[in-house]
Amino acid sequence: MFVIATAGHVDHGKSTLVHRLTGTWPDRLAEEQRRGLTIDLGFAWTELDGRRLAFVDVPGHERFVATMLAGVGPVPAVLFVVAADEGWMPQSAEHLAALDALGVRHGLVMITKTDLADPSPAIEQVRQALSGTSLASAPVATTMAELRSGLVALTDELPPPDLDADVRLWVDRAFTVRGAGTVVTGTLAAGVLRVGDVLEHAGERVSVRGLQSLGEGRHEVPAVARVAVNLRGLDRARVGRGATLLTPSAWLPTVEVDVRLRAAGRLHRELVLHIGSAAVPVHVRELGRRAARLHLAKPLPLRVGDVGLLRDPGEHRIAAGVEILDVRPPALDRRGAARARAEELAVGPPRPPVFAQAADLRAMGVPASGRRIGDWVVDEQAWARARASALSEFEDWSARHPVAAGMPMETVRHDTGLPATELVPPLIAGTGLEIADGLVRRPGAQLPEQVERAVDIVARRLAKEPFRAPEADDLARWGLGTRELAAAVRTGRLVRIAEGVVLGPDALERAVEVLSGLPRPFTVSEARRALGTTRRVAVPLLERLDAMRATRRNPDGTRTLVSKPD
Repeated sequence: MFVIATAGHVDHGKSTLVHRLTGTWPDRLAEEQRRGLTIDLGFAWTELDGRRLAFVDVPGHERFVATMLAGVGPVPAVLFVVAADEGWMPQSAEHLAALDALGVRHGLVMITKTDLADPSPAIEQVRQALSGTSLASAPVATTMAELRSGLVALTDELPPPDLDADVRLWVDRAFTVRGAGTVVTGTLAAGVLRVGDVLEHAGERVSVRGLQSLGEGRHEVPAVARVAVNLRGLDRARVGRGATLLTPSAWLPTVEVDVRLRAAGRLHRELVLHIGSAAVPVHVRELGRRAARLHLAKPLPLRVGDVGLLRDPGEHRIAAGVEILDVRPPALDRRGAARARAEELAVGPPRPPVFAQAADLRAMGVPASGRRIGDWVVDEQAWARARASALSEFEDWSARHPVAAGMPMETVRHDTGLPATELVPPLIAGTGLEIADGLVRRPGAQLPEQVERAVDIVARRLAKEPFRAPEADDLARWGLGTRELAAAVRTGRLVRIAEGVVLGPDALERAVEVLSGLPRPFTVSEARRALGTTRRVAVPLLERLDAMRATRRNPDGTRTLVSKPD
């Protein structure tokens, strides 16, 4: 199917032309028929040379320009109508300015009412007006035969739709059908709609109960197409023109975008953004001559490359066309940020984030180019820089924390600029470092030289009296504080029995051997004497053996040796 919108001044015969082409009068409202004036969007369709054409007929009166833009916004081609007896008129100019701002390149001009006046002057006016616009090459027809052949040729020029694209249906009409519920209509520009699909509207899930296209029930409707969607789970009062039906989780509604300005005139700070079928007030902050930041009054699901226009409804003029360059623009809160941003946008869309989740890039409309790491897409050069930084930061951190168990992963993430800790393991893979217990460290890390010397002193003492743990004053005198003792325990040089109580690495096994020579059961005092130590060591040592199930504490406080520990 090919969808074509009409355009042109009021009473130049747009609706009449659609009726002659399709046999259907597009003005459906009683008021339109009574006044002979199109005031809302109308729809009709026909078949030409084996091609199915759907027309979106728009009003031409200046009071209904917003409605005209809602019809034209999602449509790829236009049939521009100019009457021979009046020629080029004010709304002809405003409609052309809108189409040019939207970058519409595919079109055909029809001169109507040639029975009332010579079409030559109107043709000349049209050629002059279109010169220099996106429709400069649009052919001109003056008869129905030329119009029909011109429409067939026009369809041959239209690019094929992207059927694999995520769905974004801009709603141009919503109503209720008795027994069916809420129905919305729109022009499906890309993707495919199917009965049973689950879509997203205003952050909530709704399901497709039924589909119609060109008056026929369909199980599936591929783009490009006019489509009516019967929705389950959506109240009519909650949906209207400018709303969207979206592929779930594939779009990022945004309220701030950076845009390139096209065909820009005089810009005010407060304008209306027309995009798709939506019309949203925006605050405009100009960034140089050809770029601006727009703050939207409400969020819209936009992507890089989307086109729209800015309109000043108070002055009835098109202010500028816009092309979306960034849907997640950076803050402009530092001195010179706006100027730097303008220079960046002057050369085209900014580069995508160097670290981004694939789903976010998809929702932004940015190609997922780079290295895939799980759900992330990373820039190769940025990844190499982050890896080099991780090694450098690890060395510096280790020098400042010589007895630490390792550098916390979160510290590595922060110091290297990674957006998520889950990227740290793949970042350090192959660097010679390892991760254990949330820490980045060297495999088989050794103790610093001064700590090694102090531990040797403890080891020599314990070799003579294996259960006579050094006192706190001795440990402090040798330079073994809490962190140094923790490092010695971590490397297996000592074993921690209790706070400030350390023994040799084989102390538990040797204790079991000593206790095996005692009668069963035995008391704490008997164990203390057999081990040749104090209660400060004996009590926590026995509790440790209890926890290992090498000993069992009896109700009377005595203990029984169960077995050797694992």
